[in-house]
Amino acid sequence: MVKTSSRLYYGWVVVGIVFLTLLVSAAINSVPSVLMLPLEQEFGWDRSAVSGAVSIRILLYGLMGPFAAAFMAKYGVRKVMVISMLLLIISLSLTPFMTSIWQMTLLWGVMVGIGTGSLANVLGVTVAGRWFVTHKGLVIGLLTASAATGQLLFLPLLAKLTEDISWRTAVYTVVGVLLVLTPVVGIWMRNHPYDVGAAALGTTETAKPVPFTGNLFFTPIQTLLAASGSGTFWLLAGTFFFCGFSTNGLIGTHLIPACGDYGIPIVTAAGLLSLMGLFDLVGTTLSGWLSDRFDSRWLLFWYYGLRGLSLIFLPYALGTGYTQLTVFAVFYGLDWIATVPPTAKLASDAFGKEKAGMIFGWVVVAHQAGASVAAYEAGLLRDWLGSYTVPFVVSGFFCLLASLMALRIRRARATAIQAAL
Repeated sequence: MVKTSSRLYYGWVVVGIVFLTLLVSAAINSVPSVLMLPLEQEFGWDRSAVSGAVSIRILLYGLMGPFAAAFMAKYGVRKVMVISMLLLIISLSLTPFMTSIWQMTLLWGVMVGIGTGSLANVLGVTVAGRWFVTHKGLVIGLLTASAATGQLLFLPLLAKLTEDISWRTAVYTVVGVLLVLTPVVGIWMRNHPYDVGAAALGTTETAKPVPFTGNLFFTPIQTLLAASGSGTFWLLAGTFFFCGFSTNGLIGTHLIPACGDYGIPIVTAAGLLSLMGLFDLVGTTLSGWLSDRFDSRWLLFWYYGLRGLSLIFLPYALGTGYTQLTVFAVFYGLDWIATVPPTAKLASDAFGKEKAGMIFGWVVVAHQAGASVAAYEAGLLRDWLGSYTVPFVVSGFFCLLASLMALRIRRARATAIQAAL
C-alpha cells in the first residue's frame, strides 16, 4: 500500500499518469491523418479505402467504452490500462510490415480501435468519479484536454518524420513512447483512493470500493436497456453523435488531406491541427471549470452552435489562405472537445456515480458512431465530388441542430432515473 502524502493528494498523481496515457492514445488516433497521403502514394489505396479502416477504428474506439468501464470495475483501472497499451505496442509494431488494405483494417481498424477504446474518455470519467468530489468537472476537462495536448505535441513531429524520413519511422516513434510509459502505469497507477488509504477529494470517509457484480458483457448491455427509457439519455447520445460527426471523424481524419487538395504541405497542415490542440487544451479545461458552475445545457448550446458556424466557414478558409485557416484553427480549437465535460456531468447527475462510467460509455459509442460515419462519408464524397466542401458544410448544419437539441435536455430527476437502473 502506498502511503499518502500530507502535501500532495495521490489522486493528482493518478490524474497525471492518466493524462499522459490519454495523451499518447490521442497521438495514436491522430496517426492515420498523417499516413493517409503517404499510404495513398506508396500502395495506391484510394481515400475511401483508408477512410474505411479508420472508420472501423473510430467505431470500436467508442464501442469499447462501456465494456472497458465494466472491466475496470471488475479488474481495476491499472490492469486494463497495461493490457491495452501492450495491445497497442503489438499492433503498431506490425504496421510498418503491412502491404494490403485488409492488414490496415485489422491493425488500425480492429486492434488499435480496441486498444485506444479502452484508454478513452470513459477512463477519465471513471478516474474523476472515484478520486474527486470537488473539482470533478475540472478534472474531466483536464483529462479530456489531454487528447488535444497529444495532438499538439505529436502531430508536427510525426508529420515531420513522415516527410523527412518515412511514415514507418513516425509509427516506431509512437511505439517507443508506449514502451517508456507502460512501466510507469504498471508501477505508480492506483485503482481507487482506498488503495492508498485516502478518501475521494472533497469527502472525509475512506470507503472501500463497491465490488462489481454481474456479467462483464451483459451488465453494460442491461445498463443500456435501462437507460434507453430515458429521454435524457437519447438527447445526450444524439448530440454526442453530431459531436463525433464534426470532430475526430471529420476534421481529425480529413483536414490534412483537405489541405493537401489546396497544395498546403503536410507539415503545415499538421501544424494547424496542432494549433487547434493548443487552444482546445485551454477551451476544454475551461469548459470543465464552467461545468462546475453553470448550466451544462446552455454550455452545450453555445459550443455546438459556434462549432457549426466555424465548419460552414472552413471551405472559404481553405480556398483563401493561411490567415483565414489560422482563424478557423483558433476558433474551432477552443471548441473541439469542450462538449465532453458538460455532457459527462449531465450523465453523472442523471444516472448516478456508480453507473456514470457505463452510461457515459454508451454516450461515447454514439459519438464514435457519428465520427465513424463522418470519416467514411467525407472520404467517399471527396472521391465523388473532388472536394470536401459538402461534408464540411453539412456537418456545420448538423452542429446547429445539436445546439437546439441540447436545450431540450431536462434537468436531471436523478432519483427516478437512477432507481430505474
